Amino acid sequence: MGLFRPSAMKPRVTDLTPEFFRAMGVEALLLDVDNTIATYTSHTPIEGAVEWAQKMVEEGFRVLIVSNNYKKRVGPFAQRFGLDFISFALKPLPFGYLRARRRLGASRRACAIVGDQIFTDVVGANLCGMRSVLLTPIEPEDGMSFRVRRFFERGLREKFTGRKDVIQ
Repeated sequence: MGLFRPSAMKPRVTDLTPEFFRAMGVEALLLDVDNTIATYTSHTPIEGAVEWAQKMVEEGFRVLIVSNNYKKRVGPFAQRFGLDFISFALKPLPFGYLRARRRLGASRRACAIVGDQIFTDVVGANLCGMRSVLLTPIEPEDGMSFRVRRFFERGLREKFTGRKDVIQ
């Protein structure tokens, strides 16, 4: 189960603090968009997300948005957050993560991926030797592929909740 195990689990991105990341040895954050900083159907960030990202940057973290979505969706979020981005990242394949790491000038172990999906965000982080923070999805997504993935994720999330090797 190591491939599917997140480094940490939290409800929302706004629950993550600079101290939390420093304790993990993290210097750079790779931030997902859908169901992480915005609902899947919205073009507006969730309350507090922009301020949270600004605080992370002010605290010295290097932050970049990495999404499987297209530039047309990701670009406006990146602009609103004042962050660089990589769209169509092909997560969980390592390409987008490794490009982000190079842009941020951080080692793999100093990077943390923050996202809501085990089969993309967490698996990709583990394939790259990066840390991951698995968030609770903000809202359920439409579409059969999402329902199937969430069905399988549910058991994994339950398994990892409360484990000593996953920061809660």
